[in-house]
Amino acid sequence: MRKTKAALAILTASAMVLSLVGCGGSSAPATDTAAATEAAPADSSAPADSGEGAEVVAGTSDLNIMLETPVQSLDPQQATDGTSFEVIADYTDGLMQMDADGQAVPAIAESYDLSDDGTTYTFHLRDAQWSNGEPVTAADFVFAWQRAVDPAVASEYAYMLSDIGQVKNAEAIIAGDMDKSELGVTAVDDKTLEVQLNVPVSYFLSLMYFPTFYPVNQAFFESCGDTFATSPETTLSNGAFILDSYEPAATAFHLTKNADYWDADRVSLAGLNYQVIQDSQQALMSYQTGDLDLTLVNGEQVDQVQDDPEFTTIGAGYLWYVSPNMDAVPELANLNVRMALTHAIDREAITMDVLKDGSAPTFTAVPMQFAAGPDGSDFSEDQEKFADVCSFDAAKAADYWAKGLEELGISQLNLDMVVDADDAPQKVAQVLKEQWETTLPGLTVNLTVEPKKQRVEDMQNGNFQLGLTRWGPDYADPMTYLGMWITDNSNNYGLWSNADYDAIIAECTTGDLCTDAEGRWARLYDAEKIVMDEAVIFPLYTQCNAEMMSSKVTGVEFHPVALNRVYKNTVKAD
Repeated sequence: MRKTKAALAILTASAMVLSLVGCGGSSAPATDTAAATEAAPADSSAPADSGEGAEVVAGTSDLNIMLETPVQSLDPQQATDGTSFEVIADYTDGLMQMDADGQAVPAIAESYDLSDDGTTYTFHLRDAQWSNGEPVTAADFVFAWQRAVDPAVASEYAYMLSDIGQVKNAEAIIAGDMDKSELGVTAVDDKTLEVQLNVPVSYFLSLMYFPTFYPVNQAFFESCGDTFATSPETTLSNGAFILDSYEPAATAFHLTKNADYWDADRVSLAGLNYQVIQDSQQALMSYQTGDLDLTLVNGEQVDQVQDDPEFTTIGAGYLWYVSPNMDAVPELANLNVRMALTHAIDREAITMDVLKDGSAPTFTAVPMQFAAGPDGSDFSEDQEKFADVCSFDAAKAADYWAKGLEELGISQLNLDMVVDADDAPQKVAQVLKEQWETTLPGLTVNLTVEPKKQRVEDMQNGNFQLGLTRWGPDYADPMTYLGMWITDNSNNYGLWSNADYDAIIAECTTGDLCTDAEGRWARLYDAEKIVMDEAVIFPLYTQCNAEMMSSKVTGVEFHPVALNRVYKNTVKAD
């Protein structure tokens, strides 16, 4: 075994900082968190009680944060959306956490050992406690990870342990062929966690700050029954904040500083005050009146505020795309129809005329500026490599359309597209409808607006024809996108299947290429080409967030990967 301090940042995560620039506007530089903490030390003079036995101490003041959409779930093994991940990470630490540059640094794991063959991690846990006073132990991680792969739980992110994390026996357990107790994770003792992998995984440490891998206290979980993670009383914290006001689908909720957090001295905020505001104009007004410290703006609002020194654009990492249901809709199983649809999209018009937030038109299945290869280059720097299959070309779109209709023996086609109830997606969907109907004669597109949770459920269940959706990278590697289109992956909404594609992904994850960085990179390009040649998705844009942030606030850490916003080192001046 070779001794490795977890405090050393892993190379594969370093690409995360790339998307803080290049989004068409100003950037938010990484904050010197040590200096920020010294500038506004925590005030421990105002204790308050929250949760079961937790002592909470106020810092300087609350940070008031706008959310576009409600939290979907606070169960770390069930949550699937960025909003939920952000809030879960506010009050929970995993083995590792992100620093300001997006690199993996110690959290509950104080250090780790890695075997010479790269397949066994031994994590040594620090002294940390849950908000009910119980210690955080290795058994908490074992219980949580076993939940994640348990077929009875049916976690959408179970593949993070199998296909992505390559934890021993995870795949067989998910398939129902082995018991969850056989998962390659063992509590050697209360402070020692051993994890066995099938093969070396270069980005494994960066997975450890993803919520699916967060610990859960088994006794507390079982005491909550079906109510786990639905209220402050059924939620435990081992992180920087404690949830003290929340109910499912809440439009406002609150977290308070955790006085017993192992790194509490670095937390300056008294708490986090979240407000769900889906109308962007209302959100901007709330910011202007001082009710919000941090809010998103889009469209015409950007024109109003772009010269304000409190305005900035920040890479969010999300790829927005349209998913066609090729399994349930015969017309969308026709490649010419899919090619017509993707060539009829004017992506520049969507980003420049509608969003106006710095989002970048995207013509690749893997978006830009989050994953760097062995030579340090951006995987998707070349946005013209798929110009023949993904570009705005009205004449080419019309030609594909005519061929597709002829092959289907039809002259008209009605398609439904599901879209989130949030402001920006609805605007984008309306433009897509107009572009398609203008360019493709005989096409009618009907928009079905749904709450995000319902839209996601419909797409997961195959109850859709076209779906406007997004995916944010969970870790800094192209596999976070390419892994979605493996046959039967839960996020492969269109139920597309290609044996050659599956074989390439297998080469790169469990085959000879998993330890050949350059060879693996080349084959991942081959996999992406298959996705694009078959128009499995219609990429639209890589999201940047146009933000207003109070000049009183410093130290908010923005990331394009896994956790978009982290507040542990945030300071708000009085």
